[in-house]
Amino acid sequence: MRQKSAVTSGEAPGFARVTGHFGELLQGRLGPNGPVALVTLPCPVLSATAQLVPGVPGLHQPDGRVLAWPQARRFLRMLGVDGAARAVLRVNMPPGGGAGASTAGLVALARAFGAAEGQIAAACLAAEGASDPLMLPDPGGVLWASRRGQVVQRFFALPRLEVLGGFCGTPQRTDPSDSNFPDIGALVQDWRAASGDLPRLAALASQSARMTLALRGPVNDGTEAMANRLGALGFSIAHTGSARALLFAPGTVPPGAESLLREAGWRQVMRFRTGGRDA
Repeated sequence: MRQKSAVTSGEAPGFARVTGHFGELLQGRLGPNGPVALVTLPCPVLSATAQLVPGVPGLHQPDGRVLAWPQARRFLRMLGVDGAARAVLRVNMPPGGGAGASTAGLVALARAFGAAEGQIAAACLAAEGASDPLMLPDPGGVLWASRRGQVVQRFFALPRLEVLGGFCGTPQRTDPSDSNFPDIGALVQDWRAASGDLPRLAALASQSARMTLALRGPVNDGTEAMANRLGALGFSIAHTGSARALLFAPGTVPPGAESLLREAGWRQVMRFRTGGRDA
């Protein structure tokens, strides 16, 4: 198979950077027997980068293993590239954290090897069994069926928001066969109606997180209490994984908030802004 040149706009051939996400604003089933779907929380400070370098074909992961080379090679073959190069994959988010490490890694590899954009989502689904929408240009603006690799609905751009978060609890990798999630059909309707209303969207994200925590645990999760303590508009979680996020209007995170999270045992505490327009 012929190796293609990289197609990612604004990046050198053989290199790609793909941003991750930070859990989900909504996640659950669309109806009691419907597919698992989600609205992701884009995170510009977490990413995977892939770079092709001289050397024996393989996958070097200096930040820790996210993908197995046989899995990555099969993935590249599905995309029509032979993978006959050495790739360095770097990630700055933990596997099982709910930040999209594996999907971001696969998308970065696909782009570094020059795969066709239109084939990446299907290949990610085949490789993982469940994927995040990180290959899309606006991952936070869609309702994504993660076990189908498809956009169910297109929403508005998220309003601008500020996120304070970290990883708290035990990492948990996504099981593609796991569909034990609450019914969020009504929340999805409310989400669409709340276009641009940041306080309302934060309240809906909080409700989705509460529903998942009540069904799946962990018991006594302290995210909501921390959100209340710091005056956040709401909170969100990785519905599988350890990412926990507090949602604020831009510029309203109180001084010293990061220290409080670290004192409470949150790891890799970060603060970032995301969303496409002002709240």
